[in-house]
Amino acid sequence: MAEDSLANLAAWNEKIEQLVREFSLDCYEQHFEICNYEDMLCYEAYAGMPSHYPHWSFGKTYERQKTFYQYNLSGLPYEMVINSDPCLAYLMRDNTLLLQILTMAHVYGHNDFFKNNRLFKRDTRADLTIEMFKAHADRVRSYVQDPSIGPEKVERILDAAHGLKFQVTRNGSGKPYSRKELEQEKDEAVPVRIKNDLLAFLGEKGRLTDWERDLVNIVHEESVYFIPQIETKIMNEGWASYWHYQILKQLELPQNLYLEFLQRHNMVIRPHQHQLNPYFIGFKLFEHLDKTLGREKIMEIRAEERDQSFLRRYLNQELCQEMNLFAYAVEDDCVVVAEVADDAGWKAIRDQLANSVGMGGIPAIKPMDVEKGTLILEHDFDGRELELEYAKEAIKYIASLWGDEVKIQTKLNGQNKVLCCNQAKEITIS
Repeated sequence: MAEDSLANLAAWNEKIEQLVREFSLDCYEQHFEICNYEDMLCYEAYAGMPSHYPHWSFGKTYERQKTFYQYNLSGLPYEMVINSDPCLAYLMRDNTLLLQILTMAHVYGHNDFFKNNRLFKRDTRADLTIEMFKAHADRVRSYVQDPSIGPEKVERILDAAHGLKFQVTRNGSGKPYSRKELEQEKDEAVPVRIKNDLLAFLGEKGRLTDWERDLVNIVHEESVYFIPQIETKIMNEGWASYWHYQILKQLELPQNLYLEFLQRHNMVIRPHQHQLNPYFIGFKLFEHLDKTLGREKIMEIRAEERDQSFLRRYLNQELCQEMNLFAYAVEDDCVVVAEVADDAGWKAIRDQLANSVGMGGIPAIKPMDVEKGTLILEHDFDGRELELEYAKEAIKYIASLWGDEVKIQTKLNGQNKVLCCNQAKEITIS
């Protein structure tokens, strides 16, 4: 990118930062990096991190995204931003000037959200993010290069840990435990401290060598880092979209840029066919709440809520109707509209949506007991059955990390069932 273009971007960034301060957004120091589209694909595959450990799944993601992009089946993300302090974001070199300006404004919205939302404040250390991922990458590479271990053994453990990476605590890391408390729980089959965190349990109690245990803990640490982003996708994207809209309206853009701004903004927040657009839902809610409750209240909401509580408390009938939301159900081999946003149905739509966002769409499997070496797990059944093909693969991963037989208690077709995987990785349902 030419030096005069960089100077132009820097000048626009100064104007954006001035408006960020005037709007009382509270951000980390913001850094931007200019990259080409191949770099952007790499960052997307590695979750935006400038340093990450190697694994075949990241290469698969890169090749998939590259193929989709080359055949115009998908575009690149307008923005990619890391929850770190300083906050790091990427700008793609080939973007138009307006798109760079919009992206920068959008990034400051994310930055403010990362710094102030309670899930991020409680469960992540933004000041240590880059160092954490770099340290993880160095440790994994050291195991790969160790002649006594090597890439195949490392990949086997990482495959299992990746397959279970969302089976972590959903309620935050909790209070620190004292040495005395840790000593007292030594005889407990499933310590209370990790009873809602299957991956942490396997990393601590599974029959693993020190390096295997370290790999599981690395995946666990990175999964916990990403949980707040999963739990606040609608809020986070809605907040960033709302603020890029407010900022660009005040930037005194030239007419040609303003017209492109309106076009780009509408592309970002437009409804999607056959799926929910989190930018659309979040933007509409924050826009409505700012008009009805005021700026101070939406600042409080962005600090305290996660997607599930956000939707339950603030998605009303008027917004359901405005966004044409509906609930569907499966009848025989057909998908049918079950509820529309009338007086009787809008609450069911709200509840179905709230139950499906964040980690709500991922089954929770919890360690319950150990009986003669067999690990007993329980599926936290909420009316939605396990998808058996996925469950069978998951229980094999669990058994490989546990080192013995594993059983999962669940419900299928209204009946109590037990999914069992023995040491030979043979699976039965009884």
